[in-house]
Amino acid sequence: MTSEADLPPTAAAGTPAHLQHARPVRRMAPRSRSEPHRTATPLELFFDLCFVVAVAQAGVQLAHALAEGHAATGVPRYLFVFFAIWWAWVNFTWFASAYDVDDVPYRLTTLVQITGVLVLAAGVPRMFQDQDLVLSVVGYVLMRFAMVTQWLRAAACETGAARTVALRYALGITLCQIGWGLILLVPHAAYPYVIPLGILAELAVPVLAERSAQTTWHPHHIAERYGLFTLIVLGETVAAATLAVQTALDEHEAIGDLLPIAAGGVLLCFAAWWIYFAEPVHGRLRSNRQAFLWGYGHYLVLGSAAAIGAGLEVTVEFSVHQAHIGAVAAAAAVTVPAALYLFTVWLLQSRHFKQGAEQAVLPAAAVAVLACTALGRDAVLAAGLVAAATVAAGIVLRARRLNRRAA
Repeated sequence: MTSEADLPPTAAAGTPAHLQHARPVRRMAPRSRSEPHRTATPLELFFDLCFVVAVAQAGVQLAHALAEGHAATGVPRYLFVFFAIWWAWVNFTWFASAYDVDDVPYRLTTLVQITGVLVLAAGVPRMFQDQDLVLSVVGYVLMRFAMVTQWLRAAACETGAARTVALRYALGITLCQIGWGLILLVPHAAYPYVIPLGILAELAVPVLAERSAQTTWHPHHIAERYGLFTLIVLGETVAAATLAVQTALDEHEAIGDLLPIAAGGVLLCFAAWWIYFAEPVHGRLRSNRQAFLWGYGHYLVLGSAAAIGAGLEVTVEFSVHQAHIGAVAAAAAVTVPAALYLFTVWLLQSRHFKQGAEQAVLPAAAVAVLACTALGRDAVLAAGLVAAATVAAGIVLRARRLNRRAA
């Protein structure tokens, strides 16, 4: 029988659940880590879709920078913008896993965060082209101060160690936002030195806030939320590549050059999906240490997944003579993020479910995809074939292991 402690906060306050849910304002009580049937809400899905607008903007600007031969400036700017998008998403997701009450104040605060990411997205082109951080920082700070109000509301409903954790979050996030405001006052030449400090400070907040007690995030819910966002980012990658191919065909009709890129891109995206969801990972998220390492590592998983789409745009532009780079550089725009994706997914989750020869499949595939860079114009198709062979090898080796176990 389900106990009162296992019910969501809307049903654990002595009032029937349907009446609790109808209340516009509810007590922000922590949700149970063992709550059954915990899944993503429509608001969370809407939140993800709005965030992908910013991901798409970052990908477009990265593609333009790479195609113009400005990788030395474009890649660091992409990494910074993607961090801002990803980190705001991460903080909302983990907070929601522990404290989502889905009442009117919670929804309105979430909509403020969505507004913030749209402002950030609007500022992405300025940041790439002129190093003008003002609009992007304003959008980011808007999201983060909305998160501060959520933590203060949680603190008002908590006691003891849980209240301390909530207040630490509120204080840490506030101090970081003050720091971002101060960064706007320094010369552009100082950005490479001060921005990493701001990023490290942001990453330290959860570690310091939860050093003595942890919030009641739900393992299955967290794994599902990360999986859904990965799906949406991969979908954006497919959409970006499709649009690039369509535009190139409309303007140049170079179908013979574009078909191998389209085929290789589809194979890469399908393989990326297959490999990520090969095994359910929520069972490994048992502690903050395990979950934080896995969650932080997804910066590389998601960032590389989005960058594959940007790279495919670059290769399309190169094939129709619109890019100002060589064949190897255009190929690397796809193979480098694809290899990083394969290795990072293995490092964070796949290796925990592999045995024997299975352990070598994804690292070897990452190296093979990188080696495809030397093929230049044929690199994308070759990388796609390597990714497809990787999936096939994983299926065969897993089947053999299960057959041996059954015997």
